[in-house]
Amino acid sequence: MKKNKWMSVGITAALAAGLLAGCGSNDAKDNTNQTAGDNTKQEPITLTWFDSNTKGEPFTDAVAQEITKKTGISLSIQQPTGNPTEKLSLMLASGDYPDVVVMSRGDASLDKYITSGAFVPLDELIEKYGSDVKEMYGDTLTKTRYKDGQNYYLANWYGLDSDPVFGMLMRKNLLSELAPDKADGTTPLTTDDLEKILKDFKEKHKTIDGKESVPMTMNGENMGANLGTFKGMWGLKTYYDNNGKLQYDVKDPKYREMLLYVNRLYREGLIEKEFAISKTQTWIQKLATGAVFSSPGAYWDPGNGNAALKKDGGVDNQLFPYKVVAPGTDPAQTTFGPRSSLGWDAIAITKNNKHPEETMKLFNFLASDEGQHLLLWGQEGTNYTMVDGKREPDPAFLQSFKDNWDDTVKKSGVRKWLWFIKNGLDPNGQPYDMAVKFQRNEVDEMAIKNLGDSVWDTAEYDNLTPDGGTPEALTAQKVKDIMEQSTTRVIIAPTEAEANATFDKMLDDMKKAGDEKVEEIINQKYEERMKLWGGK
Repeated sequence: MKKNKWMSVGITAALAAGLLAGCGSNDAKDNTNQTAGDNTKQEPITLTWFDSNTKGEPFTDAVAQEITKKTGISLSIQQPTGNPTEKLSLMLASGDYPDVVVMSRGDASLDKYITSGAFVPLDELIEKYGSDVKEMYGDTLTKTRYKDGQNYYLANWYGLDSDPVFGMLMRKNLLSELAPDKADGTTPLTTDDLEKILKDFKEKHKTIDGKESVPMTMNGENMGANLGTFKGMWGLKTYYDNNGKLQYDVKDPKYREMLLYVNRLYREGLIEKEFAISKTQTWIQKLATGAVFSSPGAYWDPGNGNAALKKDGGVDNQLFPYKVVAPGTDPAQTTFGPRSSLGWDAIAITKNNKHPEETMKLFNFLASDEGQHLLLWGQEGTNYTMVDGKREPDPAFLQSFKDNWDDTVKKSGVRKWLWFIKNGLDPNGQPYDMAVKFQRNEVDEMAIKNLGDSVWDTAEYDNLTPDGGTPEALTAQKVKDIMEQSTTRVIIAPTEAEANATFDKMLDDMKKAGDEKVEEIINQKYEERMKLWGGK
């Protein structure tokens, strides 16, 4: 789900004596180092493991020990210092990379690691030792193939997450005053409704607890979330599909309409003037004061701000996510939930790995239903019990995640080692991600209930921009900078005419920078992808 921002990931290892036991439910017989009657104990194989998301925690907790006991493999984590992308580049240049690499699927180094031969193809290993991988990943293996048709990595956080992302966050108790028929979120608001509610709030609540009230603020450090929320209202996606040709989203006529709407809210004094310089922590602190009525963003972003509001004024004092629909947009076609079914990370075996078969058996175990429950639920009898065929988390253990998340993860090992994670439900209909999804809070529940139908799969549009290090990549970065700088200028323009002129200049500057050359590459990659996937 949330990565949780999005997610932190890692692994290390504890020694466990014994057989090299089976790594997957169907592969146990293939993973033994002992012949019958031989009582010689084998030391675990130690694999070096680079993970750009680790916090450097040792692999010595109960979950880590159980992994080693089950697989006969110990892990030595190489924690990145500084910029993980720079570390990946240095490792590639020197050839001094570890046995396993975990990196972002969007990292420019991924393609280089594949084309240079640093990553070994996994297809034969999966066929021999990855029965659980094949069962769990299914069609995802087809979609993560490289252009030569082979798999060089396994995705992490794969499978379409059914939780939405963005929403217009509004204080529920205040909305109940201003528009009581909209407060439960069952009926979507229109953009006109939102504008009227903001005006009514400004008129009715000039101050709150002695502080000047703010109809809407935005996190200036996370414009992606701000724009993602407004794009959701208009049903906009990653690219503008112009008669079968992909173009930058800002070229969609609806994008201009969207920005002009935000600009109008700003000019009417409904959006805080200083939003563009607001940092994340400042934004959360403003929400916590109780003077802010609304803000666009991911529904989990308020975090401590909502916690403070709840403590001060109860459940309904929090910011809840609401669906707002633009003119001419079908409420069911809104796009508040951009999710990639291909996940966040790539997990690969390098050519330096002397134990590729054993490594794949480890992969197979961790990816299996058994492995996923160990990583995300812990151990039966300690962290959960089985009741009528279903898992019931220990109440105190579940509560400990709410009381002190970091401490619980560190001590228990549950949700500490996040690899090969599958979104969605297990065969019993229970969420794999126990700590986050077993018991949802009231804000989550409203998001899922009223915004769940806005989830859409971004996978076909992922990572289509030019490869890093190419001249086109520099052009793409320049175009991106122009868009990011211009959209804020459009929003804060003093008149509609100036907002339109700023938008026109953005399109002109993008063209001069070479945006059409970048779009050619985007479309070429898209066509290759669809062919590889067996699509159009």
